[in-house]
Amino acid sequence: MRIGELAQASGTTTKTLRYYEQAGLLPAPERTTTGYRDYEPATLQRLNFIRQGQAAGLTLAQIREVLHVRDAGAAPCHHVRELLDSRVHQLDRQIADLQALRENVTELRDAAAAPDPGACDPTDVCRYL
Repeated sequence: MRIGELAQASGTTTKTLRYYEQAGLLPAPERTTTGYRDYEPATLQRLNFIRQGQAAGLTLAQIREVLHVRDAGAAPCHHVRELLDSRVHQLDRQIADLQALRENVTELRDAAAAPDPGACDPTDVCRYL
């Protein structure tokens, strides 16, 4: 299928497909006699994998690594497991950071529960921050 057809079928853009090809995520497709890219139907599965990897928070570099393992003929299951373990740890850290931030903002908001503009020092912007 041509690049426009693949873009439409995969819900992406031709620009994205060209970028993925340049970045090593998609193999260079065959060319028609008129020079148009001619993608194999299996490219849709590869694009779906890329999309799922991104939805899990993997970087394009990490996704490319997995694809290279598969393209070399090996099953990338262990590598994917390691990447997902790392991603879970990153998410746990982000959640902990967000919870701490929420506690801090809640304390600031509670301190400003009954603002008294008359008690504000005119040299400060706001005593609650």
